[in-house]
Amino acid sequence: MGGGGSTRRVTFEADENENITVVKGVRLSDSVIDRMKEPSTPSGRQHRGAGAVNDEELKKRIAEELALERARRDSEAQKRRLKQEQMYVRDEFGKLLERERISSNEHLTRAILRERAATEEERQKAQRL
Repeated sequence: MGGGGSTRRVTFEADENENITVVKGVRLSDSVIDRMKEPSTPSGRQHRGAGAVNDEELKKRIAEELALERARRDSEAQKRRLKQEQMYVRDEFGKLLERERISSNEHLTRAILRERAATEEERQKAQRL
């Protein structure tokens, strides 16, 4: 969705309980955190002990979740922009149609006045003859 690559760097550090902490202040939604806590498929897991998760795998999962969150936010922002652009176009068309209506009414009024003047001129000619 975005044109260029991200320049944000995220660093991870393990705390004393072997939990992973994001050092650079990246916000994660509760759903992302819940999904990261879910065990991965057994075939893609490297075991270091009961329930231990490979740091690289966890970093990869976090990066994937961050990318999904970013894509979701980008998509929502794009939807908002599209809605705003649609409203702008609708307003501009409304203004254009109003100007066209006014212009059309002015042309019609002029044509009616010309026709009345021509009719009056014909009536006066007829009286003179």
